[in-house]
Amino acid sequence: MQSLSDKVLALLSVYGLNVLAAIAIFVFGLWFAKIMRRVIGKVMERGNVDATLTRFVGNLSYIALLVFVVLAAVSKLGIQTTSFIAVLGAAGLAIGLALQGSLSNFAAGFLMIIFRPFKVGDYIEAGGTAGTVEEIQIFTTQLKTPDNKTVIIPNSGITAGNIVNYSTKGTRRVDMVFGIGYDDDIDKAKAVLQQIIDADARVLKDPVVTIGLSELADSSVNFVVRPWVKSEDYWSFLFDTTEKVKKRFDEEGIGIPYPQQDVHLYQHTT
Repeated sequence: MQSLSDKVLALLSVYGLNVLAAIAIFVFGLWFAKIMRRVIGKVMERGNVDATLTRFVGNLSYIALLVFVVLAAVSKLGIQTTSFIAVLGAAGLAIGLALQGSLSNFAAGFLMIIFRPFKVGDYIEAGGTAGTVEEIQIFTTQLKTPDNKTVIIPNSGITAGNIVNYSTKGTRRVDMVFGIGYDDDIDKAKAVLQQIIDADARVLKDPVVTIGLSELADSSVNFVVRPWVKSEDYWSFLFDTTEKVKKRFDEEGIGIPYPQQDVHLYQHTT
């Protein structure tokens, strides 16, 4: 009985200290990884590095440090890390085959960070939706829609299709179509449209505004109006101009046609 207790004490004296040391390494390493993520983020922010790249590098460094900490803790327990790494490699291969979609999302996120098709704060259209980029994570990208909904899109879904970035350029062209009746004065309508555009200070002088007769449609004569404005003025200008055109056309007696049908009744007598 005494020899058994001595063996237990001997095992505890040897392995117990190793277990405590492994726990200490893991706890300290976890704390250190969090600190380093914050430090890296602050250093990159002071260097005016893009917020997208800052978050991505911070998360990636945190995961890398965690892997190193786990290996160090396991090594302290007396487990051979070479065999452990081999087991992890085999498990990683199996998991990788099972999670091909997640790995493709990771690769897509990495490519987006490298090639920078958009950044945090840009308004984009991608993955079947549109919104302002709030965060680019390792596997997903988070957008906020104009009606304040959060949309989380897998990164591979973004890179697999077209990406429309409305914030890359500082200006945008507003494409509008206004129709008048066939009996209305074309020159008068064109002059009214020109006056409305010229009176708006948001319209840029360069490139020049395009106002032209584009189509003789089934029930209307259509004008295209294509002024250029700053990107942030796009929607307000579009809404204001549409309202102004309707009011001015009413004041000038210019009709705006709408689809209609004439029904003719014939009385058949026998």
